[in-house]
Amino acid sequence: MMISTWRRRRAARLAGKQRPESEMGDIEVTIPNHFRCPISLELMKDPVTMSSGMTYDRESIEKWIEAGNVTCPVTNKVLRSLDPIPNHTVRRMIQDWCVLNSSYGIERIPTPRIPVSSEEALEIHFKIKTACKKGDRIGCQNLAAKIKELAKESERNKSCLVATGTAGVLSYAFEEFSKASLEENFAVLDEILSGLAVLLLHDKATNCPVSDASIDAIVLFLKSEDLSARRNAILVLKELVPLDYRKVEMLSETEGAMEALFKLIKAPICLTATKASLTVIYHMVASPSPANAKIIAKFVDLGLVSLLLEMLVDAERSLCEKALGILDGICDTDQGREEAYNHALTIPVLIRKIHRVSDLAMKFSVSILFKLCMDERRENGGVFSRGYSEECF
Repeated sequence: MMISTWRRRRAARLAGKQRPESEMGDIEVTIPNHFRCPISLELMKDPVTMSSGMTYDRESIEKWIEAGNVTCPVTNKVLRSLDPIPNHTVRRMIQDWCVLNSSYGIERIPTPRIPVSSEEALEIHFKIKTACKKGDRIGCQNLAAKIKELAKESERNKSCLVATGTAGVLSYAFEEFSKASLEENFAVLDEILSGLAVLLLHDKATNCPVSDASIDAIVLFLKSEDLSARRNAILVLKELVPLDYRKVEMLSETEGAMEALFKLIKAPICLTATKASLTVIYHMVASPSPANAKIIAKFVDLGLVSLLLEMLVDAERSLCEKALGILDGICDTDQGREEAYNHALTIPVLIRKIHRVSDLAMKFSVSILFKLCMDERRENGGVFSRGYSEECF
């Protein structure tokens, strides 16, 4: 039998007691083989039985199946079903054994929650769509809260919800409730947005319906005083904007949107929200939209160039790359180049970042310097007027 050594010292520590070293010795506790997962050889925390009749720890057998295996690891028989069935009998036996040996520092395994199934996820989808058709705000809000709770409960739940298209259903619900009064539907929209922020990070393929009404609603939360609501709004925008440049136009035309994005950088609420805001702004200034020059002009007027340069002085790699990418896009316009050229930090910061951050940061830095220097050369008949400009190349 396999033996695990548990020290009495650990039991004393867990009990908040300290005993003299001389009174403590090694206590050997035998973990029964049928309590061990045949794959990991560890004590099973969530025993499940497969169609072959063998019992494994859920995490171990799911990793085995996710790796593309369709056979039982022990019997090598083809599994008729890949759905694990909870083995409550073995789980209770393990829990009883843990309690019996608790004095040796063995903790009782918690009763695991049964993961959400595809059928349960689809049933929730149906209820959400029904609630939308009836205009049932409370019902939809509760269902959205349930989805968020399930997604946060385990990675397996999150994967199941993503695979069944839950993000698309939440997007549909957000779209429907955005069409009515935003004030009346604020609570339900807030809950849906919170769920979307969790799922969209893992569901890149979702084609979220985004109308003017939806953008208005998202910007409403982006301008909110509630930090959590602002964070959820920018995380959702970060996933939506790169998918369709038409959404960039809608966002730029929504009153207060660009100011709210700028505020998230000027007065950051968390690093994740700052990075998300930089990502959205990058896609806005780099978009092929006819409104591109207008978008850049607005951000320049807000003071974005100066803010980015100050950030670049001591920002970490990811922030540097995003900030430099935005500056590169801004320098595609005359107004943007002039603003960057006239700022005292521009050249020193760019030269410093060329070899000290990453290849991407170097490319952006060189691109910005090239645009600034060529613009200066044109203005001075082909002659650089600043000493550092000539040193850049």
